[in-house]
Amino acid sequence: MKLLFINGVNLNLTGKREKGVYGSQTLDEINAEIVKHFKDDECEFYQSNCEGEICSKIQSAECDGIILNAGAFTHYSYAIRDAIAAVSVPVVEVHMSNVHAREEFRHKSVLSEVCKGVILGFGKNSYILAGESFKI
Repeated sequence: MKLLFINGVNLNLTGKREKGVYGSQTLDEINAEIVKHFKDDECEFYQSNCEGEICSKIQSAECDGIILNAGAFTHYSYAIRDAIAAVSVPVVEVHMSNVHAREEFRHKSVLSEVCKGVILGFGKNSYILAGESFKI
């Protein structure tokens, strides 16, 4: 199985910003743990702070599933929403924090409606749970 993990805006700062929310591990360290967990699968990782680049990556994806943590784009990016809706590859929306226990603006996702599912609140394990959902 081939899985594509896409991380959006500001997630390159994971481990450096808001450690109480996102933890102290860097995104590279989290990705290394994901690779170890999915040792029999192919994992590709992509991070961008640019909305259009994320759309292009979704549109060109050649994989069995996309695990997407769009960061703040989750709450207002109709462009990313439309990119998800335009492809046949299933997408699972992921958040490390429980967005419903945070600021009000984080409670709404414009992406959820076009995703296979949503996993949130399990820290770095949210990515692993999302990846495992493609094996069910």
